[in-house]
Amino acid sequence: MARRERSAGFVVFTEQEGSRRLYLLLHYPSGHWDFPKGHVEQGESDLRAALRELREETGLTDIEVVFGFRKEISYFFTEAGERVLKTVVYYLGRSRTTEVRLSAEHKGYEWLPYEDAISRLKFRTSREVLEAAEKFLRDQRT
Repeated sequence: MARRERSAGFVVFTEQEGSRRLYLLLHYPSGHWDFPKGHVEQGESDLRAALRELREETGLTDIEVVFGFRKEISYFFTEAGERVLKTVVYYLGRSRTTEVRLSAEHKGYEWLPYEDAISRLKFRTSREVLEAAEKFLRDQRT
């Protein structure tokens, strides 16, 4: 039986002039790029955890949550020889600012257009989350 972990995070985007949408990716110490996320604490809702983690990891506090989008992924990994089932729920948020104050947990960040962001993401599940977010936003415009 695998140990279970739950995390929550955000797909954060900003829109520039000409409605050019950029997504925020964080550079993790292991070398991959991904979205801001972290553990849901005891008694904390998924959304509250996602907002807290976003603030702690990026300094962003002006997030406008785009309600109606919620994407959950699950995957296994091994930690200290123990199999762990991790579930991560992602929300979608618009930021008016692009100024990020990184925590010590990350090596860097970038705001990237969809095509660049999707190619930067190493994990299939993360690409699926970004694809779903982009489709959701495109469908909102029609």
